[in-house]
Amino acid sequence: MKRKLVSTFLSVAMAASLLVGCGGGSAPASSDTNTDTATETSTEAPADTATEEASTETTEAADTTASGGGKVGVAMPTKDLQRWNQDGDNMKKQLEDAGYEVDLQYASNDIATQVNQIENMISSGAQVLVIASIDGDSLGTVLEQAKEQGIQVIAYDRLIMNSDAVSYYATFDNYMVGTKQGEYIRDQLDLDNAAGPFNLEIVTGDPGDNNARFFYGGAIDVLQKYIDEGKLVVKSGQVEFDEVATANWATETAQSRMDAIISANYADGTKLDAVLCSNDSTALGVTNSLEANYTGDWPIITGQDCDIANVKNMIAGKQSMSIFKDTRTLAAKTVEMVDAIMKGTDAPVNDTETYDNGTGIIPSYLCEPVFADANNYKELLIDSGYYTEDQLQ
Repeated sequence: MKRKLVSTFLSVAMAASLLVGCGGGSAPASSDTNTDTATETSTEAPADTATEEASTETTEAADTTASGGGKVGVAMPTKDLQRWNQDGDNMKKQLEDAGYEVDLQYASNDIATQVNQIENMISSGAQVLVIASIDGDSLGTVLEQAKEQGIQVIAYDRLIMNSDAVSYYATFDNYMVGTKQGEYIRDQLDLDNAAGPFNLEIVTGDPGDNNARFFYGGAIDVLQKYIDEGKLVVKSGQVEFDEVATANWATETAQSRMDAIISANYADGTKLDAVLCSNDSTALGVTNSLEANYTGDWPIITGQDCDIANVKNMIAGKQSMSIFKDTRTLAAKTVEMVDAIMKGTDAPVNDTETYDNGTGIIPSYLCEPVFADANNYKELLIDSGYYTEDQLQ
């Protein structure tokens, strides 16, 4: 797949890369606890300090690792978004099923808390760290500690920047996420054939999340030519990434910004044809704003993550689509990577060209996203066991 990214926002040009989809995993576990830590204790072989038994100890430790066992630290950013609860639950279950002890922590979107949690994981004996960072630039110092102790780090779905302690990256093809969102708007508006012009607004994610730039870049690479031609008009004038970013991906922030856009540009009955939203939390904010302030025909609205509230909106005709990134498959692939590291082998990757974190290319495994809409959500979300019908009513 030939990738072309907007050079202003990505630090390295995208190279041609062959995408391989992930395999399946177990159904997402429910998340009904408010605790921030999930840790299970595994049985470890007792240490023996006798010199003559050192060789035996080394052999036994290697055998334990090879057959499963050892401690894995899993750092997630927050419980405030549904998807991170599912990611954490899926990861914990699959790692425990593989025989590992898991220290799962959520950081309430607070960088200092996440740093402290990772420090505790290091000091308590974690042998591998799986980290979905709050801010990709904020973990350099603590990860240097991990590197000094020989602990390998897998960046999970958010690339950790400017740290040479990162060994691997597990994620979905985030440029493709944006491409699919842009293509959906293009196809629904029939931009290659319709005369237009059509009015578009753009709402993307947190500027500290490297993925947000990939989502934005993929979508803009599809839509920019129609903006340049005047077939798509952004009446707010807000097109550049820094203008359309949403701190912490917060629903309330997206809603407040959309309130202002509607008041300034669409209160007179001007039609809004499409809103490019990079994920479901921002899409929910846009939908809330439209319900309160907009009286015209409902626009096309994109999203990502297939959160329950957004799927309900999709069924009701309020949100047009959402990118489905099955967290079970990403968790399963990450468990494979952890298992390989624990056994002293190279983790499986399918991309060694794309993701530069400022210290070099990070070997990555990219899972392929798909989009759900009113026509296929039952097959993707219910028939697959990701949700039950009752959850979407």
